Amino acid sequence: MSVHPILKLVAQRIALGLLLLLAVSVLIFAATQILPGDVAQSILGQSATPETLANLREELGLNVPPVTRYFNWLFGVLQGDLGTALSNGQDIASSMGKRLGNTLFLAGCAAIIAVPLAIILGLIAVRYRNRWPDKAISTVTLATISVPEFLVGYIAVYFLSVQFRLLPSLASVNDGMTLGERLYAMSLPILVLVLAVLGHMMRMTRAAILNVLESAYVETAELKGLPPFRVIARHALPNAIAPVVNVVMLNMAYLVVGVVVVEVVFVYPGMGQYLVDHVAKRDVPVVQACGLVFAAIYIGLNIAADVISILANPRLRHPK
Repeated sequence: MSVHPILKLVAQRIALGLLLLLAVSVLIFAATQILPGDVAQSILGQSATPETLANLREELGLNVPPVTRYFNWLFGVLQGDLGTALSNGQDIASSMGKRLGNTLFLAGCAAIIAVPLAIILGLIAVRYRNRWPDKAISTVTLATISVPEFLVGYIAVYFLSVQFRLLPSLASVNDGMTLGERLYAMSLPILVLVLAVLGHMMRMTRAAILNVLESAYVETAELKGLPPFRVIARHALPNAIAPVVNVVMLNMAYLVVGVVVVEVVFVYPGMGQYLVDHVAKRDVPVVQACGLVFAAIYIGLNIAADVISILANPRLRHPK
């Protein structure tokens, strides 16, 4: 019984993603083990006695060989156990759950705005290519790509919060807020994230559509006298969707993984803020868990981009 080519390609992508995630888990564990300093010393402080330090290392399992510690950690992760935070003794999976939800909500809100806006701006830039709308859109989006997120965040806080008092400078959210109150509190980080990914998605959309416009069937549609915008939207965009989807999914991955800086700037209670807080405390299990979750999300969205590209491209759906 032969396997359908699409199922075979999807299975290959998933298997490759799992192998990559396994390799990333090794790198994350190794990187946290070679960090300078002593975890037991950082927990107990400089005044701890050698006996107390030895007892804590024994309790934390630091005397076990690194390979054994890695496999113990990996088997725990496979069973849904991310470990216990050294700084407060809380279960990491429970503490991370709510913060991961906050991060995904923030990234999702930014994506809902950025993706349609990027495609629309890309269509406008193609329709008026080499004219002032195209040049204006390209210049503005190139500027947003070039400026780091933390600088955009501080500029936004200065003008929109300090000078004009339009939006809150801190993204403080809690369970008692309504959806409108939550979105208002998150408005500045959402704005910064939209500006961070909008330019890249728009420019890649423009490049993909321009590449398709050189095809013979598009020239035929133009010779039939169809309006330029209809030719772009009805004929060029559907056939340029595969590279556009790839760019969109990669930027979605960046939104989730790259929110660390934005969350710290606006003190947003998400995964990024959680990670930075525990890096400062040298809480190795939390750093390992956050790194693995970020890697899993990034790899998962990349796999989704590959699968969608396969389904959207007839040449990949029917390989010879």
